[in-house]
Amino acid sequence: MLVLGIETSCDETALAIVRDGREIIADVVSSSLDFHKEFGGIIPEIANRHHLNYIIEGLEKIRETGALKLEEIDLIAVTYGPGLVGSLLVGLSCAKALSLYLGIDLIGVNHIKAHLYASLMQKEVKFPFIGLVVSGGHTLLAKVTGYLNFELLGQTKDDAVGEAFDKVAKLLGLGYPGGPVIDEISKGVLPRDYVKFTRPFLKKYPFDFSFSGIKTAVLYYLRKLSSERKITKVDRDKTLPSKESGRSVPVDKIAAGFQEAVCDVLVEKAVYACEKTGIKKLVVGGGVSANSRLRKKLNLKAKQKLIEVIFPVPALCVDNAVMVAGYGYQLYRLGQRSDLTLKAQSILDF
Repeated sequence: MLVLGIETSCDETALAIVRDGREIIADVVSSSLDFHKEFGGIIPEIANRHHLNYIIEGLEKIRETGALKLEEIDLIAVTYGPGLVGSLLVGLSCAKALSLYLGIDLIGVNHIKAHLYASLMQKEVKFPFIGLVVSGGHTLLAKVTGYLNFELLGQTKDDAVGEAFDKVAKLLGLGYPGGPVIDEISKGVLPRDYVKFTRPFLKKYPFDFSFSGIKTAVLYYLRKLSSERKITKVDRDKTLPSKESGRSVPVDKIAAGFQEAVCDVLVEKAVYACEKTGIKKLVVGGGVSANSRLRKKLNLKAKQKLIEVIFPVPALCVDNAVMVAGYGYQLYRLGQRSDLTLKAQSILDF
């Protein structure tokens, strides 16, 4: 079965064709990220207009690949949420129009669940497993016993992990988005040189997360350094700390300390969820799953606890239509269907 996936939940306009849930036939993505950088975050109106301007062009690019004709598609899978409502509506409108024009079925896909399916695209994974979603808008743990069976164990009480990376990068003058640049400048820092920040584990809510405290700790630390004139400025062109002597504290050490604290929380809670449920399999998805430090620490801890960890390939960590098409196929195979009343949802629906 050939499935056309459409993903427009945030700033990426993505379309893909996937055969039988795993074989990628075509994949095109256009991001409006560069237009948002000067604002330090996603501007919904800019994202919406980009989707409107690009989605038809994306369909044309798929046709230009020559892999197949749109008339050969058997099913359309489209993200209905969670995400920016205006952006979602562009994808939904396109999907519904194509469904009517081609006379084929439509299936709505939960964007967050699709992130977990991204790890299953490259490898056959048997249920059950614990799912860890780490993205710009969501951070959660779920017990997954089937393609239709997700039990939410816990989620962030405030900032999502990707959001925390973006806010701390802004505090450090590193630009937007924050995750990739913090990951990059932290690689050369030795663990003994990390600036130490608190790790909020929320023992009363063992599966929930909170990252606003870490972000605030970085803010207070910077204020203290600024008042004492110890902070090292950032070379914005290279996004690397300038080399100053004396008592200055390089930005990379602050960034590395923040990243380490965040990764420690994610790793400890994910492994704890596996131990508590007795499920020795962990599937990770979302944009932050590309973070090199998180991957290293989680793989090491999981190996010690005899837990198998499955990460998506880097190209499928970010928002993409491949995971939407793949997961949509599995839902359709299990009898799920959508109709033209399918609505956009801004909030998480688990």
